[in-house]
Amino acid sequence: MTDTTDVTERARAPGGHDPPEGHEAAEMLAEARRRVGPELRTAVASLPEALRRVALPRLGWGYADGTPTSGGAGAAARPALVLAAVRALGGDPGVAVRAAAAVELTHGRTRLHDGVPGRVAVRGHRSADAVPGEVDAILAGDALQAVAQRLLAEDPHPGAPAAAARLAACVVELCAARHVERALERRHAAEVSAAEWIAVAETGAGALLGCACAIGAVYAGAGPEVADALDGFGRQAGLAFRLIDDVIGIWGDPARTGEPARADLAARRTSLPVAAALASGTPEGAALAGLYDRGPGERDLERMARAVERAGGRDWAQTQAADRMSRALGELARAVPDPERAGGLLALVEVVTRRPADAC
Repeated sequence: MTDTTDVTERARAPGGHDPPEGHEAAEMLAEARRRVGPELRTAVASLPEALRRVALPRLGWGYADGTPTSGGAGAAARPALVLAAVRALGGDPGVAVRAAAAVELTHGRTRLHDGVPGRVAVRGHRSADAVPGEVDAILAGDALQAVAQRLLAEDPHPGAPAAAARLAACVVELCAARHVERALERRHAAEVSAAEWIAVAETGAGALLGCACAIGAVYAGAGPEVADALDGFGRQAGLAFRLIDDVIGIWGDPARTGEPARADLAARRTSLPVAAALASGTPEGAALAGLYDRGPGERDLERMARAVERAGGRDWAQTQAADRMSRALGELARAVPDPERAGGLLALVEVVTRRPADAC
């Protein structure tokens, strides 16, 4: 349920291009690819060939023969956040290229680990069956993480040690959240509170986004309080998107989302609206639990969607999303009081953590 593989990439427009809205953000994403791409290509090329062959195709960073793509790696959302945070605080984004690459490598590690067999397939990505072996995927992810930490260890920038500490703490947090999630999955769905699921989702959806923003603050020379505020900004914005994305996963218009109707329900995914409905103590929540326990058929999906809504899951998720975005804006204002300086970072987060407002 943590869905750590990527809330940001599902916000991209059909065909894999950046959304037409947010010209400023699109320019920042393009800048991140241009600046960070060469560093990423060098980093992944340093992997042993066998691990490179496992990692690159799964991540969309290269070909099955182990050759990296010429255009760089990934959607560049997290590297762009690093550079944008540096700029928002008056620093030179060019000094943070290695750090931005380290963050993206860590994201790659997370995608590989979350894609091993036994994980629920994430919307917008190929299924876990495409991973050439669970052990190989885990080893390749570990190697990417080691390269990420090496980049920071070799970076002469004075902020590199603090950035390395933040990145390591983020990875530990992601691992701990996944451990908690596995424990929640073993419990009966109706016995797990929405608060327990949302605590896990906050880490999965927002921890690395927050870490990217915080590392940008460190490279701009900001103190811990500012870095912590930007960390909170990324976390809360990521969770707000996750909540809305989960609403769209049930009620989204397939013509707008490019995904089947009721896709999350068909997959028996305990998304946040579902979690709230199951824990509601209502007759509708109990009926939903029964459908989840037995495995819903196609004819059950409409009944399930109505049950989630009548049990309050949809309203709860939308209210939570508004609250989390309000918290995100408050953290951003605390870190960057000048709205003009904060505007670029906000525009970037709005684009990389959203779907069309009229998708459902």
